[in-house]
Amino acid sequence: MRTLMIHSDYLRYKTRSKTKIAEDIDDEKRAGDVDNALVAFIAVEKEDEENPEIIVQKATKEILNVQNKVNADNIVIYPYAHLSSSLSNADVAKKILKEIEESLTENNEEVMRVPFGWYKSFELACKGHPLSELSRTITTEPEDEDEQPEEETESEPNELLVLDVDGTEYDIKEYNYKAKTLKQLIDHETGKAKDTGKQPPHVRLMKEKELASNEPSADVGHIRWYPKGKLVKDLLSDYVYNLVVERGAMPVETPVMYDLADPAIAEHAAKFGERQYRLKTKHRELMLRFACCFGAFRILADSFLTWKNMPVGIYELSTFSFRFERQGEVVGLKRLRAFTMPDFHSVCLDDEHAKEVFMNQVDMCAQTEKDLNVHYEVAFRVTRDFYDENADWVKEVVREHIKKPVFLEILPEMKHYWNAKVDFAAIDDLGRPIENPTVQMDIQSARRFGITYLDENEEQQYPTILHCSPTGSIERVICSLLEKTSTDKANKPSLPLWLSPVQVRIIPVTDNHLDYAKEVYESIRSQNIRVDIDDTPERVGKKIRNAGKEWIPYTIVVGDNEVETHNLAVNRREDDSKYEVTVDELAAEIHEKTTGMPFRQLPLPELVSKRVKF
Repeated sequence: MRTLMIHSDYLRYKTRSKTKIAEDIDDEKRAGDVDNALVAFIAVEKEDEENPEIIVQKATKEILNVQNKVNADNIVIYPYAHLSSSLSNADVAKKILKEIEESLTENNEEVMRVPFGWYKSFELACKGHPLSELSRTITTEPEDEDEQPEEETESEPNELLVLDVDGTEYDIKEYNYKAKTLKQLIDHETGKAKDTGKQPPHVRLMKEKELASNEPSADVGHIRWYPKGKLVKDLLSDYVYNLVVERGAMPVETPVMYDLADPAIAEHAAKFGERQYRLKTKHRELMLRFACCFGAFRILADSFLTWKNMPVGIYELSTFSFRFERQGEVVGLKRLRAFTMPDFHSVCLDDEHAKEVFMNQVDMCAQTEKDLNVHYEVAFRVTRDFYDENADWVKEVVREHIKKPVFLEILPEMKHYWNAKVDFAAIDDLGRPIENPTVQMDIQSARRFGITYLDENEEQQYPTILHCSPTGSIERVICSLLEKTSTDKANKPSLPLWLSPVQVRIIPVTDNHLDYAKEVYESIRSQNIRVDIDDTPERVGKKIRNAGKEWIPYTIVVGDNEVETHNLAVNRREDDSKYEVTVDELAAEIHEKTTGMPFRQLPLPELVSKRVKF
């Protein structure tokens, strides 16, 4: 028997049509839904026919074991033939599945069995914590009573703590949470958060504000960007570029496709653990990259590095990276199959040097929280060996650089390529994390890819490498910004001034004031401010309301008084204040608020009446 067990926020299914081997069902079983469920997708195999009783016993025990670990309220038995190419007789499979259902019910569990032999549509939301996806192979061999089940001895559970700024460690159940969002992050990490099935607000907003939408003719999770959205995306890309180049990064560009016959590529891909887009040609199996690591590491392996160069920073903005996420998990800009990821890799002399650079990069990630005006919660993840040796350093990073309590996850052993990493996450309107910046200490890839440097004694050494994305994917940054407009009830919804597609809108009272409005437009535009003119036939009040719906930060009404005095009647959205200024005074105010941020001109017609409605 093969089974894939997924701890889900919810499962919904609906039968469509029956096959020749379909079981007869009542109308009430033609559709079903259940929340907080362990969904066991099961394929009964030919060898299971030898001893069905053992299979039922072992499957029941395994499902109950996993349910106990993840604390699911319900269990779903879902027949899923696609897990095996050696399927049992249909009658045997139906009998085994029914007996598993009965056995679980006898254990006082809430069980739903999905009908066998029917074509079904289903929707499932995986919780995404470390135990939320588990696969098992169950055989007819009886268990040795003197031996512990293999999964029990694989590893001890991760230790989950809150690390306060003063260095005190708390059990997550005992900590006095002052920040609601930290509790929401931890609830999600531990599988306690419940998904309501609601659509996050940013999905509506990205379309309503004419930023982006899904491309229906592409694979799911592939986005098309409209002019305003492309502008915001490009400004964020410029922002990250400046951020990393100021810190010594050297931009490069590498391919999006790699050969899995390369052992280093294949091993790193397996370590990463993400679902991959793969394709086969006549002689090769290729994968689309899920990050820029492959190209960056190949460049570094082919470069001559010495201790004098360190740290060496390589930066690439991936357009695109690809991850074959499950269709039911793809949503808006939060989880995509194709996305734009800033990847900054830093080659350091050794672990001690890497820890110094790591702290600087945490500062850089924290800076994005201020520049983007979003709120992050932080997860610090380390291996047990690393934490035992570096607990004081971890506490210093939290105290001096993160400066707020963090979720601390201690892994009993190393599962990936890193032994320490910090993840920053915004929390969406539904209380779920949006993973944004990250810094990771990689102690494996240098050896795997053959990256070396010459030390002061001209001896070859393997460096420690840091992976850093200062913002996370550009799409998730925009997701965070849009979600903030729903979670921040104290302020009017808006984008940061430097990211607002239109920063100033000029509204002429009548057509007689249009020529002067154009003069004002030219004066403002010449000072590198994105400005337009609403020359539509709407009334002034409606134009002002339209500007508000577009979240435009400054609105200028031009009438007789403005033509005569050359002062501007400005309405500032941020605080709803109304005041008079000159063009230069307004420009100075905007420049002061956007100091250090990138600028691009508005890629739309200056007259609103000339614009396409996307």
